[in-house]
Amino acid sequence: MVRTDGDTWDIVTSVGYTALGVAAARALDAKLDPPLAHDDHAAAFVAAAGSPKLAAAVATGDMTSSVAFNAQWVGVRTRFFDNFFADAAGAGVRQQVILAAGLDSRAYRLPWPAVTSVFELDQPKVLQFKDEVLRRSGAQPSAQRVTVAIDLRDDWPSALRAAGFDANAPTGWILEGLLPYLPGGAQDALFERLNELSAPGSWVAAELGPEPGELDGFAASMKTVMERTSDGEAQPNLRDLWFDDPRVDTKSWLGERGWTVTQVNLMDAAVSYGRPFHDLPQAFEKLMGEKFFTAVRDR
Repeated sequence: MVRTDGDTWDIVTSVGYTALGVAAARALDAKLDPPLAHDDHAAAFVAAAGSPKLAAAVATGDMTSSVAFNAQWVGVRTRFFDNFFADAAGAGVRQQVILAAGLDSRAYRLPWPAVTSVFELDQPKVLQFKDEVLRRSGAQPSAQRVTVAIDLRDDWPSALRAAGFDANAPTGWILEGLLPYLPGGAQDALFERLNELSAPGSWVAAELGPEPGELDGFAASMKTVMERTSDGEAQPNLRDLWFDDPRVDTKSWLGERGWTVTQVNLMDAAVSYGRPFHDLPQAFEKLMGEKFFTAVRDR
């Protein structure tokens, strides 16, 4: 599962497996009080993928599993990005983009205003799997859903425009569970492209990855979590999948280009959602407390 230049994946390998794990966590979020993700499609994705331990944890509702631990923070993260899209839509943004969409089902489960387009970008095999499961279930999107099958290391802006994206219209962008999987240079290039495509009035919400030297702490925390749980599920090694090489200070970079940036503490957000975190490993507290932000382009 070690990353290489130009590597690809489906839903049960490498980065794709992490999207499946997030879907499993969203499915088990329904058993927490209060539920925050409200994702009725997540369990179907897990069942269709055929990963035995993830499927068993979801099917049995095993709340002692590693999936159940992940559900605690995944549900809070999901609600944060859901609320972001609701706020952007409330401000009149009718063009939304989900970069590295994975098994995200927001185009189906959120109450979008009329004439809203939701663009989903991800690897071809991931989107193909997702589309097949949704089609079999008879799910109907609540917005105009447009899929763009492309690797984000390629020329995704051209593919996005070819799919009907209007760079002159305000856009809502989310980068959820994406940036840790990009090398520093690729992250910097992604924001340069995003900035070029964003008209005034655009919104962005993002989850940043580790800074240089932080990756070992995150990996050790994940190992500690797995030792606490009952299922013994082998988790992807973050050292193999994440990058912590140097990159531009994204928030300052956006601020210099006409964006008003707001730091968001998801530890505080969890309290406001009625489901505060308990006993998170220190590295997870850092992730939830320091790595999220939103920004609105003023000019």
